[in-house]
Amino acid sequence: MNLISVENLSKSYSEKILINNIGFGINEGDKIGIIGVNGTGKSTLLKIIAGIESYDTGTMLKNSNLVIEYLPQNPTFDQNATIIEQVFKGHSDIMKTIREYENCLSSIQSDSKNEDLQKKLISVTSKMDGLNLWKIESEAKSILTRLGINNFNRKVKNLSGGEKKKIALCSALINPSDLLILDEPTNHMDNEIISWLEDYLNNRKGALIMITHDRYFLDRVTNKIFELEKGNLHIYMGNYSLFLEKKLVREEMLESSEAKRKNLLRQELKWIKRGAKARSTKQKARIDRFEKLQENKPFTFDPKLEISTASSRLGKKVIELKNINKNFENIIIIKDFNYIILPNDRIGIVGSNGIGKSTLMNIINGNLSINSGTIDIGDTVKIGHFSQHCDEMDNNLRVIEYIRETAEFISCKDGSKISASQMLEKFLFPSDTQWSLICKLSGGEKRRLYLLKILMSSPNVLLLDEPTNDLDIETLTILEDYLENFNGAVIAVSHDRYFLDKFAEKIFLFEGNGVISKFTGNYTECLEKIKDTLNKNTLIESSNKVPTITKNKEKVLRFSYKEQREFDEIENIIESIENELFTINEAIEINCTDFSKLQDLMLQKQSLENSLEEKMDRWAYLSELYQKIKDQNLR
Repeated sequence: MNLISVENLSKSYSEKILINNIGFGINEGDKIGIIGVNGTGKSTLLKIIAGIESYDTGTMLKNSNLVIEYLPQNPTFDQNATIIEQVFKGHSDIMKTIREYENCLSSIQSDSKNEDLQKKLISVTSKMDGLNLWKIESEAKSILTRLGINNFNRKVKNLSGGEKKKIALCSALINPSDLLILDEPTNHMDNEIISWLEDYLNNRKGALIMITHDRYFLDRVTNKIFELEKGNLHIYMGNYSLFLEKKLVREEMLESSEAKRKNLLRQELKWIKRGAKARSTKQKARIDRFEKLQENKPFTFDPKLEISTASSRLGKKVIELKNINKNFENIIIIKDFNYIILPNDRIGIVGSNGIGKSTLMNIINGNLSINSGTIDIGDTVKIGHFSQHCDEMDNNLRVIEYIRETAEFISCKDGSKISASQMLEKFLFPSDTQWSLICKLSGGEKRRLYLLKILMSSPNVLLLDEPTNDLDIETLTILEDYLENFNGAVIAVSHDRYFLDKFAEKIFLFEGNGVISKFTGNYTECLEKIKDTLNKNTLIESSNKVPTITKNKEKVLRFSYKEQREFDEIENIIESIENELFTINEAIEINCTDFSKLQDLMLQKQSLENSLEEKMDRWAYLSELYQKIKDQNLR
């Protein structure tokens, strides 16, 4: 079934044409990924589809009963709301009813004798029953738990940026919709959550359209790719791998057409140069043909982000970390960490959000002090630190002024020099954009500009903290090629599995309680061990002096006697609690005028709901463990 049909859609900002006369359709079951260079209008297109932003010309026809749910790249929050209140902030009747129930329940707990509140609770409970919303409320709490959020009554203002993004994601997922629109849903999410989100979206009914730079995510979730390029839209059926194949074929065909055009132009030029006179109709036709060939705009590909700058010389001694310890009050972040950074190290750092990865980067860069230990930095070391946030950018500066603050010229490996303006061209900032104010750039364009500034300083040790966030895939691809040829050490914190696989040769895993384990190999080569140990401290630390991972006998997973008994019984227990809840709800309706009895019933219901939530979480854990045991026995 067709959900949305778009024809001849155009959108401009002042003189910049973002979307130029495009057309497409979104059907039930479509899982669409939108890709393109930052600043080409990807987020704008999502906002237009969501109905948040208008378009200049064209038509957009939507199914009359279409329900859309939209997750923006930078969601807004009510800072005084609790987590569970924020999750149900949607404007649909379903969200309003659940929010009303949660607010009423919270109020009656503090004022249990208020008869008006009790009547209101009876009314909204009846609404919840009629719309069958108990499942949605339970699912919301289950998703929050899977996202690592367990205290639903914390205030939003006390949460980290990553936690806020998780709440916004949960709100978008639990609101029933025909079309789910997600703008960079994997940003600030750790690998375990991204894997869970892949499974969730693959099993979800309904259409999906999203922007993401995570190429593994695109490959595993999408069945259609939209590529925005210079205002034009190219549509490819299939996932990211098929897109790459089909795009290569398309560009080869365009190159072939351009070669034929140029060959024909050369032939016509020879004829013109022979002194043809415009006497006959035939000669006039040939002259007209030549002029049209000249006027036809030749096919050109997007400029490629090529980086061939020379880094400053790096001596044998780089950075040595000895017995590093770092605490924040009573929380251990890094404990007895030792490592000697080698001149050509390629290290990827992984672990859960908030566990201390950025702290280690700031310690190496000298932005944070340590509680104990020593850091010995070589005399020739010049660190370039690409931090997770580029808030220090002066939005009142022009693009070229921001780069010239670091260097007017930069040396290349072949000894030649490139000006700041030329480097901006290579970084996809054409001359007309270079004099724009930074405040007018998109988030991704700012990140690209910030990356250029770091590289313009000619570092020989690169510290990259979440470099893939908000960068487009083309920029990421060239950055990966640059890192492959970079003459120095690179340490990167990232949740982008594709990026880690392409660049990393060693993996540092933050396990918690200050423990950092080291592996040789890229992310995929260490994935199975990492998956088994992200929530358990069972990983054996391998010495950085050993060139390969020592093969230890894999730990045999099995249920304990208590776990096996619990697993056998838990589904019956859940069913029993659900039956009790059903009985309680019936009793609430019968005793709606007996406020004393009603109060007791509401307390019983709350207790049962808490018990059910606890058992559901336990069932999810035991089921996951059971599946791992089953998979292990099949090997």
